[in-house]
Amino acid sequence: MQRMNAEMDVGTNKKAFQINLDQKKYGTFAEIGAGQEVARRFFHVGGAAGTVAKTMSAYDMTFSDAIYGTADRYVSRNRLRTMLDHEYKLLVERLDAKFGGERTFFVFADTVAARSFKQHNESHGWLGVRFQSETRSAPSEIIIHVRMLDEANVDQQEALGVVGVNLLYGAFYYHQPEKLIASLQENLADERIQVDMVKFSGPDYANVDNRLMSLQLVSQGLTNAVMFTADGESVQPAEVFYKKAILVERGSFRPVTYATNDMLNGARAVFLNQCEYSENDLVVLMEMTLENL
Repeated sequence: MQRMNAEMDVGTNKKAFQINLDQKKYGTFAEIGAGQEVARRFFHVGGAAGTVAKTMSAYDMTFSDAIYGTADRYVSRNRLRTMLDHEYKLLVERLDAKFGGERTFFVFADTVAARSFKQHNESHGWLGVRFQSETRSAPSEIIIHVRMLDEANVDQQEALGVVGVNLLYGAFYYHQPEKLIASLQENLADERIQVDMVKFSGPDYANVDNRLMSLQLVSQGLTNAVMFTADGESVQPAEVFYKKAILVERGSFRPVTYATNDMLNGARAVFLNQCEYSENDLVVLMEMTLENL
């Protein structure tokens, strides 16, 4: 087991305790899968009554559907978005009159598939935080996708708790997205977690280019590769590749030329003809390395 050493544990607890002591922060934790490891950190260090308005974990699909609506995939960006929408709306509706003038609200949510006794599928999860930077301001949001690399379920839970605390702390106190990204693996060994997707949105990040933030994940060693669409949308590869055929062209694309398009169109025609796929089944991917940027 790759348990955290005492120094790492202290570092994570220190962050959670600092948030608990911040009298302006107040919010909800909604976690599905891998326990309630993020909320647990805040209760463990003490002072959580001043930070935690509510925690919940709808493990059973029937309960989850009743609260958040039905879903095709429960560990997905769409499910995370629904959780953030639902919990943030409730938080503001129920507490704005009482605390809205003096406290900034937040919702932390995650939906995770951790290693189980019966299955050894890929262990991964979606984590997000929606938060106000000023009282009664429009919220900003950060979403990440993580891959958990530990073999034991208990170690995956522990690592998830650390990343969740890091994400919350960064959202509250690091105003430079690059610094927040660098902090996501703090207090964890590199081989325990990969972060392969990040997206910043909302008024606090109006000028942030999420393509550049995705590249930060690679350059800072949080993952080996990232993906974004032609219109600049950050995506997690499994979202795009699920049940699809993939055609890859590698190059520098500085710039994309007529020759580039001719090669790609020719390859696409041969691919579709020989493999008997339709256009809807095909994803065309243009690959480049950081050295070509």
